[in-house]
Amino acid sequence: MKDSSTDIHPIFAGAPSSTSFKKLRKRIIRQTREAIESYGMIERGAKWMVCLSGGKDSYTLLAALIELQWRGLLPVELLAVNLDQGQPGFPSGVLPEFLERMGIPHRIEYQDTYSIVTGKLPDTATYCSLCSRLRRGNLYRIAREEGCSAVVLGHHRDDALETFFMNLFHGGKLAAMPPKLVNDEGDLFVYRPLIHVAEEDCEKFATAMNYPIIPCDLCGSQDGLQRQQVKRILDEWEKRSPGRRNVMFRALTNTNPSHLLDSAVFDFAGLTRDPKKP
Repeated sequence: MKDSSTDIHPIFAGAPSSTSFKKLRKRIIRQTREAIESYGMIERGAKWMVCLSGGKDSYTLLAALIELQWRGLLPVELLAVNLDQGQPGFPSGVLPEFLERMGIPHRIEYQDTYSIVTGKLPDTATYCSLCSRLRRGNLYRIAREEGCSAVVLGHHRDDALETFFMNLFHGGKLAAMPPKLVNDEGDLFVYRPLIHVAEEDCEKFATAMNYPIIPCDLCGSQDGLQRQQVKRILDEWEKRSPGRRNVMFRALTNTNPSHLLDSAVFDFAGLTRDPKKP
């Protein structure tokens, strides 16, 4: 890892020299690399659009990808993109200044989707679903305009677990967040390279690096969401049994269709027995 003051990307300048931080950084980079390689994300010479919201997760994502690119382990071009959706109080100058100072190729796009959402939904409604759809549509458009083959998101291990339990409790299905998928139009990959990384590690890393964090609750629509309720449940389980999140996440990578009940993924009707065996 290139840590000398004369051979380091600016995004890592001023990194803490403590052993604990070095271990944290090494773990995040290793887990990100493992996800990229395990799920076949690398297309040599491709261009990735890295979505930067200004939250701890997206900063960690950007830093990890730059680290891997810097070390010659990620042979792709990176473009950081922020979509300013017009939320009241959004500090629009923070990310452009940060990216300019870091010398990172970027694009800042302004689209007032906030007004669209608030114009269509009552004040008591949760904005996140519609806001997310509008954001995703704009991000796909930008990726096409920039010649990118992939939209790269900062979802982490805990996002995947929360989505799994939301689907289990409220959706009646077993599904989490895929680390890699193709959009409905079929022309773009969507990658989640932090899918093995714990949210706690993202928070510790971004805080230690003193990145200019922008809160994700500017629209005031976060209270009472199903995801927050699931998060509290997982926090309580983790408190009672440390390491439980890791165990549950491993389960997502170790499915056994023959021990579930979905005949569409396992041919129960076609099972045969051998009467000659005792």
